[in-house]
Amino acid sequence: MPIGTKGTHQAEFDRLKACVILPTYNNSRTLAKVIEGIALYSSNIIVVNDGSTDGTELILKNFPWICTISYEKNRGKGWAIRKGFAMARQLGYQWAITMDSDGQHFASDLPAFLQELEPAGLTLLVGARNMNQSSVPGKSSFGNRFSNFWFRLETGIRLPDTQSGFRLYPLQELEALKFHTRRYEFEIEVLVRAAWKGIRVGAVPVQVYYPPAGERVSHFRPFADFLRISLLNSLLVLIAVFCIWPRHLIRKLPRWKEISNYLGEHLIRAHGSDRVKALSVAFGVFMGILPIWGFQLVSAIFLSFVLRLNKALVIIAANISIPPMIPLIIFSSYKMGSVWMKEGGTSLPFSWDLSLQTIKLNLQQYIYGSITLAVASGLVLGALSYAVIKLAKKKPKPGQ
Repeated sequence: MPIGTKGTHQAEFDRLKACVILPTYNNSRTLAKVIEGIALYSSNIIVVNDGSTDGTELILKNFPWICTISYEKNRGKGWAIRKGFAMARQLGYQWAITMDSDGQHFASDLPAFLQELEPAGLTLLVGARNMNQSSVPGKSSFGNRFSNFWFRLETGIRLPDTQSGFRLYPLQELEALKFHTRRYEFEIEVLVRAAWKGIRVGAVPVQVYYPPAGERVSHFRPFADFLRISLLNSLLVLIAVFCIWPRHLIRKLPRWKEISNYLGEHLIRAHGSDRVKALSVAFGVFMGILPIWGFQLVSAIFLSFVLRLNKALVIIAANISIPPMIPLIIFSSYKMGSVWMKEGGTSLPFSWDLSLQTIKLNLQQYIYGSITLAVASGLVLGALSYAVIKLAKKKPKPGQ
């Protein structure tokens, strides 16, 4: 694009303080064409050369009017995007649209992000590709469905395409988030952490082009990158289950002060030893998961009298089997039950539609697994309760 020429949507990009960030690594065959396509819409472009060794630097010299960041060692796509974010903030931008430099994305979709931005309010938009077209590789389609499943499990949000690199980010809000990844898995981490932060995450339909197999350039390493992504998802699920979900539930509860006082009264300040309180929580969780649906709470209350446990804590803990938790309990029971089965048991994919009807698939596996899950969960949550009680009692009182 000749110096001084403005793109068709330059005024809109400037008004919204938006830019395009283009991370690139050894995509010299397509890079110039991608930059030229973006320039038809805006000159607010930041290219991050992530240690390319194929002549990318020479190509960038043909575009002296764009902002470029270059470093010698390849650090990963996530790192390049993060460097782009930092530069965009230095230049005063509030929004950044990321695109891939391999020609997969169409610059003609850039206006769609800007049009969706203002009516949607503060949001992170992901370009949703049509993954059903014949040119899409089978492994890409499977990987996308796999990623969508994990994202929904971690956030409760359904997105059609969580692997798309064509996105619009709210830069200021992302500054408050801390990221730990720097390769392909960053694009998963940033989505999940943004959703946890309360940033609205949405989608906008975009086009996609997959060149023939012989022409396709991909830096995704199936084993190493898939392993990192799987480990990240496992960690994010644990954080979601033990931190994010309880936090969201607590925030939605009415009259939290009264509930907090009630829990404190029965957990911290109640009569009885700390050991009995922790055992009450452990027993309540155990009874709540035990495969005696319909009789769990009644049995728990009766046995709490027999065993002289804290009745209130037993009842509270036994409610672990509330409806939103049932699919997760059933799925985990089947997973644990497969360990006890000689033939490996029934393979059960996770779905929020799992119900008590599911246990008919393999009743023996479910019973073995649910008892194992009940024991393990009771021990873990009982131990955590004991630690919380001890820590709360060590907390200095006001005035001390």
